[in-house]
Formats: sequence, structure tokens, C-alpha cells
Amino acid sequence: MPQNNKPGLHDITGALRLLTRLPLRPSARITPPQAAWAWPLAGAIVGALAALVAMAAQPLGAGIAAALVLGIQAMMTGALHEDGLADTADGLWGGWDKARRLLIMKDSHIGTYGVMALLVVGLVRWSALAGLIGAEQFWVIVVVGAMSRAPMALLMAALPNARGSGLSQTVGQVPRAAAGIGVLIATGFALTLGAAGLVGLFGIVVAVSGLAMMARAKIGGQTGDILGASQQLAEATALCLIAAHLT
Repeated sequence: MPQNNKPGLHDITGALRLLTRLPLRPSARITPPQAAWAWPLAGAIVGALAALVAMAAQPLGAGIAAALVLGIQAMMTGALHEDGLADTADGLWGGWDKARRLLIMKDSHIGTYGVMALLVVGLVRWSALAGLIGAEQFWVIVVVGAMSRAPMALLMAALPNARGSGLSQTVGQVPRAAAGIGVLIATGFALTLGAAGLVGLFGIVVAVSGLAMMARAKIGGQTGDILGASQQLAEATALCLIAAHLT
């Protein structure tokens, strides 16, 4: 039977199957690249569940609640994005040419650059989350969850696949229209925070643009690891800037 490519609720469940480990009914249907518009909504759902954890854990202290938020997000996504961040840092800085960088990124072992990237970005996320939770700004977790997933679709639409294999290649080339809808959804979430949300959105543009230029120069495009790194950098940047405005 022909595949239904019209946007719908099936795209949201497909996005959740692709980007999370949430217990959804298995599907033999491959998530099409045009469903990437729903990735910010999947991120908002992950953020909403994490925000509930933050609200429940707040009496334990903002720092502990922030740590639990990071833990539950990693559990819900299978640490997919954190793994991408670590592999990206190892590959882009640990290799001398494209072939070596891609080989390092494919290696399941983590190196010094990867450890440092996880540590620094994780500390930034934790610090910002602790401030936001202490100020009872739980909605920000939902908003940033949505905002930080839109860049993945943009990178897939704008850059070629550098490896020719892997998760990014399996999903396929994301249509610019789908990526654009995802950006509009992410912007809508950002606007609910007013000026703070727009500042966070601007920070995401700067951070992810820098990553995109570096990936293009060093490996010739994007991979699934680059996409994961973009989510982590986007989340850390947005949380930091928004927290600075709201707390």
C-alpha cells in the first residue's frame, strides 16, 4: 500500500519512536523524513515528563531535582543525544582527516574530548536547570525540549550525509518544508516565554550554526552524532540564556 505522507498524529508517534525509548506500540512502518516537523513536539513531550519529575522532586532541593531531570531525560531518550555529543567531540577534535574523524565517531568507546564535552555541557544544563527549578519555572523545560529538537531537522535538510550510513542516512533527506514547520513550532513554544524565549532561540541559532560550519569543514556534512550534538548544544544554550533572564 502507498505510504501516507500527509502530516498527522502518526508523525508524532513516529517521532517518539525514533527519538525516545518510551513504551509505544512497535510499528513496521519506517518513520519518513517528512515527519521531522514533529520532532519538536516529541521534545516537548519529553520535556513535559521531565518537568513533572522536577515538580515532584523540588522539595528535595533544586540541585537534586535538576540532576533527576537530566537522568530521566537520558533514560527517556536512551542517552541518544548525549552519545552523539561525545562522539562528535571525539571525532571532530581527535582525527586529522575526514576518514579518521568518521571512524572515531563510529567507535563505541569514548575518549577524553567526549568526556569533557559531556562534563561541560552537562554542568551547564544542570546549573541552568537548578536555577529554573528553584524559581519554579517548570514550563521552560517543556519549551526547551521542543526548541532543541528543531535544529536536527534543519541540519538534515541543509547538509548532506557525511557517512552514507547510520541513523541519519536511514531516516533520509528531510524536506525543507518539514524542517520549516518544525522551526515554526519551536518558535511558537519560544514565544510563550516572551523575550527570554526569543533570546534562547537566538542562542540556539548561533550555537548550531557554529556546529554546522565545523561539521561541514571537518567531515563534509552531518551524521547522527552531529544531530545529537546539536540537540545537546541547543538545550544547554537555551537553558542558560533563558535562566539568566527569568531567575
